[in-house]
Amino acid sequence: MMEISKSYRYELGDGLVVKTASNSDDIERVAECDIKVFNEEGIAQMHRKLFLNHPNMKINDLIFVEDEKTGKVVSTICFLPWEICYQDIKLKVGEMGIVGTVEEYRRRGLIRSQAEYFKKILNQRGYHLSVIQGIPYFYRQFGYEYSLPLEGGYSIELHQIPDPKGNDINNYTFRAGNFQDIPILQSMYEKASEELDIHTCRNSSIWQYLLEHNPMTHASSEVWMVENNKKAVAYFQIEKHPFGDALTVNEISWMDCNTMMAVMHQIKILAIERNKPNIRLKLPANCPLSQLSRYYGARDLGNYAWQVHVPDMARLIGSIGVVLERRIAKSPFADLTDTVKINLYEESLQLQFNHGKLIDIQKTKPGTGPIRIPPRAAILLIFGYRSREELIKLWPDMGMPAKESYLIDVIFPKMKSWLYASY
Repeated sequence: MMEISKSYRYELGDGLVVKTASNSDDIERVAECDIKVFNEEGIAQMHRKLFLNHPNMKINDLIFVEDEKTGKVVSTICFLPWEICYQDIKLKVGEMGIVGTVEEYRRRGLIRSQAEYFKKILNQRGYHLSVIQGIPYFYRQFGYEYSLPLEGGYSIELHQIPDPKGNDINNYTFRAGNFQDIPILQSMYEKASEELDIHTCRNSSIWQYLLEHNPMTHASSEVWMVENNKKAVAYFQIEKHPFGDALTVNEISWMDCNTMMAVMHQIKILAIERNKPNIRLKLPANCPLSQLSRYYGARDLGNYAWQVHVPDMARLIGSIGVVLERRIAKSPFADLTDTVKINLYEESLQLQFNHGKLIDIQKTKPGTGPIRIPPRAAILLIFGYRSREELIKLWPDMGMPAKESYLIDVIFPKMKSWLYASY
C-alpha cells in the first residue's frame, strides 16, 4: 500500500498537479478557489477555519489541484475526520467535504483523481467509513450509497404554534450560549444522543470550535440556552444560512413538554422578528420536538441522506462485533456456533461465531456463501437504514435461506440515526 507522506504530489499532465496543503498560503489559495466555484465567502472562510482552528483537522488533509502554469488552485476536496458512535462503539469517519472545481476545468476527471488519493488515506489510517452530503447521484461513481438520514425534518406554519396560556412560560428565559456553557452543553448533547443508535461523537474541543469559529463560516449556527428560574435546562440551535427562507432549527437537546412549549413560542417570536414565513425543524424524526410539532399540524418534509462508502467491510463488521454479539445474546441464536458465510459479490466474508461470540472474520473469494447481499445494499443494512425485507424488494440479486434471513434480521435491525455536525 502506498505510503501517505506529509506532502503529496501527483502529476496529471498539462501542468495540472494533485497536491496537499503544507502551509497557510495553500489554505488561502484554496479559499480563493472556493470564491470562484461557489461565489460564497462563507465557504472560503469555512476552509480557513477548519484547517487553521479545528481540533481534528491536519493541514495535509486539504487536497487540491493546482494549474502550475498559472499557480492557481482550480479544484479541491478535503478530508474531514469525525467519530460517530454505533451504539457504544466509536467508528472513524472521513467526510469528503467542500468539493468543487472551477468551471473551465470541469469534466477533466479532477475530482476523481483527488478521490483516489482520499480513499488511500481512508485505508492507510484504518477508517471505517466515509460520508458526504453531496449532490444527487454524482458520488455513486466513487462507491457511495445513501445510508444515513440527513436534513429533511418538519415544516410548521407560525399560526399552528399556539400562544402559551397563563403563566406557562413566565419562568423561561433565553440567551446566547458561551464558553462557560460547554460542560452543560456536552452533558445535554449526550443525554439527547441516548435516543439514537448512531450519532456524532463530540467532546469539549469540538464544542469550543462550534462556539468560537463556526459562527464565521457558511455552516454557522446560533446556540441558544434555555433557562428556567435561571437554571439551564436545554439548548437549541438556529442556522444562520439555511436553504430556503424558513427559520431553521438544526439541533436541540432533550427537553420536557413544558420546555418544548416555551421553546416553540420562542422560535415563533424569532421567526416573526426576522420576517420568516414558517419554521423548519431539521431534526431527527424521533426527537420529542419533532413529534410534538406533528400534533400541531407540522408537515413532514421527508429526508435526504448522507452518502456512505465503506473502504473495508471486514474491518467495519469486526469493529462492531460486540454490538452484534449483544443482539445475538438476546435472540434464539444466543449459543450460535457456526461460520456465517456472506457473499458480497465483489468479495465474500466468513464470520466465525463460537457460543455467540464473533471470534474471527475471513475474506474469501467472491461468490461463496448462501447469504447474497450486493455490497452497497450491505451498507444500508449494517447502518440500519433499511431492513433486510425492504432491501430484498429493491435488490433482486439479494437473497438467503429462511434461517439465515432470521439471523440477519437479528444482527442487523433498523436503527435510529442522526449526525449532528462536528464543525
